[in-house]
Amino acid sequence: MNIRERLDQNMYIRLQQNIDEIDLILGAPSDLQKKEFIIGDLNLDAALIYLNEMVNDTVIDKSILAPLIGKQLDKHLSNHEERECPSLSELAKSKIYASVKKEVQTFQEAIDSILNGDTVLLLDQCEHAVVLSTSGGTKRSIDEPQTEPVIRGPRDGFVESIGVNIALVRRRIKDPMLRMQSMNIGQRSKTSVAIAYIEGIVKDGLVDEVLERLKRIKIDAILESGYIEELIDDAPTSPFITVQGTERPDKVASGIYEGRVAIFVDNTPFVLLVPTHFWQFLDASDDHYSHYWMGTFFRIIRYLAFMISLSLPSLYVMLIRFHQEMLPTPLAITIAAGREVVPLPVVLEALVMEFAFELMREAGLRMPKPIGQAVSIVGSLIIGQAAVEAGLVSPAMVIIVATTGIASFVIPNYAASFSVRLLRFPLLLASGALGLLGFSVVFVVLLIHAISLRSFGEPYLSPVMPLNSTELKDSLLRAPLWTLDERPSTAKGDERREGDNQKPSPKR
Repeated sequence: MNIRERLDQNMYIRLQQNIDEIDLILGAPSDLQKKEFIIGDLNLDAALIYLNEMVNDTVIDKSILAPLIGKQLDKHLSNHEERECPSLSELAKSKIYASVKKEVQTFQEAIDSILNGDTVLLLDQCEHAVVLSTSGGTKRSIDEPQTEPVIRGPRDGFVESIGVNIALVRRRIKDPMLRMQSMNIGQRSKTSVAIAYIEGIVKDGLVDEVLERLKRIKIDAILESGYIEELIDDAPTSPFITVQGTERPDKVASGIYEGRVAIFVDNTPFVLLVPTHFWQFLDASDDHYSHYWMGTFFRIIRYLAFMISLSLPSLYVMLIRFHQEMLPTPLAITIAAGREVVPLPVVLEALVMEFAFELMREAGLRMPKPIGQAVSIVGSLIIGQAAVEAGLVSPAMVIIVATTGIASFVIPNYAASFSVRLLRFPLLLASGALGLLGFSVVFVVLLIHAISLRSFGEPYLSPVMPLNSTELKDSLLRAPLWTLDERPSTAKGDERREGDNQKPSPKR
């Protein structure tokens, strides 16, 4: 009998048979604990099965073992046939302080519970077992998000435990209409996945669409939310990201309040939000925690940085190679003087510098933190200066590439900044080959492609294309809170989110 057939079996009536079968199915791992004991007043053999470092030992010792063992009888019955299986549910209610999850009858259910960090209680003469909630073990403490830091705002970020992440969001949404639905995805990993939304705000059909896409996933293992993101994407071949991932609980709570659905995945600190608009990748959390003038100013800075990061090298190559007459004469002379000794064509020069910058950025990212930043900064300075002195690149190209790199760091979402860095290269090649014509054609093609995208039925470039003037108040700009009285188009039903006349008007 193979392992699959053993898993489908019902549990045996003998305690030792059940213990041996579980040991056999799991391959007798060293971290599998089998605590055998006698239930005191029932004089009944029992056992607790669990995995070390995945359970809370205090709960097992004080809330399960201590009340079950109790006071031992003087004489232990030796004839197993004389003992009957008690009602496990009644036994759990009357003697066990730990939370009881369910009763199980097959080895598949028992094994799944053990691998999830729960404890299985087995009794002699019983053909079923009780699953007790004892999940614990070592977990990373809640810390500030690494990829989305803020100046003003909450400092807590998601961790690798799905339970902790859900609790961080619940702490911000105390609405009884908040709904959670969970499932396991991955035929071998059985990763816990949960979706969260507010009933009455989320659009009709969105939850069903999310659930349908998640249930359609058939894969061995889900190790990170990036697996889910790639398998539910509306445009899997597009360089644009149509599913937003974030480490910030406040951003997830804000999205849920706007009618979006959050997807939690166990073992990762990144939570997914759908549907997603392009402009949300340029939105930082502290835009809403600062004065609206500051939020608007920094949001405009980010849009300018996005355009610089995407197009500055292409515009430079286009002007130098094809359209020198568009440059002021003093500037053209200065650039020409710097390029006088450079042996490479301007297109190849730009590609070499972009590749070198990306190489140093990746090296700084992958190296240990104490030396990563120092290596990337020192490497950039030394290589840039040496390349200029050697006559391999011009000083102007170093400035262009450095400005482009700095602008890409301004984009708050790392996945969105990576898309911009990727799209920079086709624009650069087209500008070097055909000048303004090539740049315009590729840019228009990218724009048409972005307009055609959808994220779970929502236009990707909304509210700009198609135009929705009401929602522009919190996309391109950051209008005062008292003007944001209506929910965005992603929500339905309860459309108003604040009362009338919320503008402060203190008496003089």
